[in-house]
Amino acid sequence: MGPATAAIGVGCSGAGESESNATMKTSLDHLPSSKRRELARVVEIVHEEIADAQALAGDRQRRDRLLKVVLFGSYAGDKWVDEKNVGKGYQSDYDILIVVSHDRLTDGSAWWYKAEDRMLYEPAIATPVNFIVHTLEKVNNALAEGHYFFSDIVREGIALYDLKGSSPFATPRSMTAERAFEIAEKHYDQLIASAERALVNYQDDLDRAWMNDAAFMLHQAVERLYSCLLLVLTNYSPPTHNLKTLRRMAEALDQRLVEAWPRGRKPYDRYFELLRRAYVEARYSEDHEIGGEELDWLGDRVKALQTLTEQACREHLDRLKAQAESP
Repeated sequence: MGPATAAIGVGCSGAGESESNATMKTSLDHLPSSKRRELARVVEIVHEEIADAQALAGDRQRRDRLLKVVLFGSYAGDKWVDEKNVGKGYQSDYDILIVVSHDRLTDGSAWWYKAEDRMLYEPAIATPVNFIVHTLEKVNNALAEGHYFFSDIVREGIALYDLKGSSPFATPRSMTAERAFEIAEKHYDQLIASAERALVNYQDDLDRAWMNDAAFMLHQAVERLYSCLLLVLTNYSPPTHNLKTLRRMAEALDQRLVEAWPRGRKPYDRYFELLRRAYVEARYSEDHEIGGEELDWLGDRVKALQTLTEQACREHLDRLKAQAESP
């Protein structure tokens, strides 16, 4: 077994695992063997892409290291869903935290786009993979500040790989209920208002038949709504404009958001893809075309997403407020 899979599902220290994993779970025994094989392949791809990129990098970049790979979210517990196999369409993702030694390795355009494509089209991986990449310093700073997104990962996640001799995660600090409510409410107020401004601009552009501008503003509304839900519920949103990534992460937190986007029905999948691509292509590509029919349908779905997002966030804020006010 190579270093990429040494820690997978064994439940004890292996050749690729450091003592820092003593406080983290390592066993995948709660998952079917097919899922364990998929996760082993995910970690192999991460290692292969790091090695390929470093072979072309300068001397400093060659010293950068992959430190940890951690499974978190639904597959780290028993809340994962695979309704694709029963015809309903919803399928939980593998949520993966990749921890690296230097900021250089967090650059998605330089390091991770190819890995993302390989995981998407790899025949041995049937489950969608969603990963985030951060330095150990950033994660440990967040843990020291009580950021509960990373605290939950350390407490509940499963170590798939841990470089021998690498520093451990910091001990997560608790955040007071009052502080958690204050932060979540601030995120909600800022991002709901920002999403509403984007929708106002979308409608103005649509009324003026500025179709590409309207598509871009609609993209911004969706990005801000998903970021709102992620920040309110977890105090974390990944630094990405990719709506598929944001949608997967948000729907994993509240499956009611799945209702906003009908799955597996043409032309609706194509409409969403036009929206996803609008962040770049609607502004910079002369070939990007989107019409009134597509925008009208997308606008209605974004308004549905807005309603679902506000509902989920308000419910969470009410729970946080109750905790903060309890004696």
